[in-house]
Amino acid sequence: MCRLLGYATAGANTSLTAVLGEPAVDEFRELSEIHNDGWGVGLLSEPVEPPYTRDGGAPAPETGVQLYKSTVAARYDSVFPDFANAPARGALWHLRLASSNLPLILENQQPFFANGLTFIHNGDISDENGVNIVNNRHYPVNKGAFLATGGQSDSAIFFSVILEFIGFGFALDEAVAQAVRQLRQTYPKSSYNCMIQSEDQFIALCAAGREVTSPRIVEVYDRYGRGAQAHDYRVLRYRGIEGGGVVVASSGFAQTEADGWTRLHNDEMIVASNRTGRFRVRSI
Repeated sequence: MCRLLGYATAGANTSLTAVLGEPAVDEFRELSEIHNDGWGVGLLSEPVEPPYTRDGGAPAPETGVQLYKSTVAARYDSVFPDFANAPARGALWHLRLASSNLPLILENQQPFFANGLTFIHNGDISDENGVNIVNNRHYPVNKGAFLATGGQSDSAIFFSVILEFIGFGFALDEAVAQAVRQLRQTYPKSSYNCMIQSEDQFIALCAAGREVTSPRIVEVYDRYGRGAQAHDYRVLRYRGIEGGGVVVASSGFAQTEADGWTRLHNDEMIVASNRTGRFRVRSI
């Protein structure tokens, strides 16, 4: 049970604060009062220094991915403002609220990174009896792809299925769609809301098995006196970025139509270029 946020620009390095504004960034960070099981960020930007080989290393890629993960809640992590003000042409942000008794270890913090892809997910992939996919020994998991994620959670399995479809030759957006279709055969009611970015693309998917917020999530929010924020828990919204690009976010902070926010409907995804800023909406 997590909060997701991501953006892609028209190739220009832009900070989260510039994209959202400082008040919205503060609101997003304060969601970690509830989503307090750690946080992470993956920034996609041009490297500060050009790659060199004089130290014996191979040339670095033209694009650098800066990855940070912590088991400390974002509201208590002193480096959060530094990342919020760091320029990037693409970024993924994740606030974690662990589910299904999955361990609070750094390996399970998101974003995951593998094969040049950064990935975040909000959902609990479990059956109707509450048994999580990590405990399903019969579910066919590609071990190589799973190990590449570095994680041990249901989100890591989801990412590994996407990686497998990419290995089959599918484009990034279709690989995400195929992964959801496969997982839904066994876990039809689970949430597959996720975001993924490559050096060229940003994908944000709304794919909730249940659009109505479960009583369990409402209870969690009620404990903090924030039950009113739970009614649209699984909703994702998006808006254009000045100069080109798009930002997509889970609910939980002010996202009004007057400010340009549009709801991403269930089983729809944003497919954006983090080089040109152009984006489109497609269904899965």
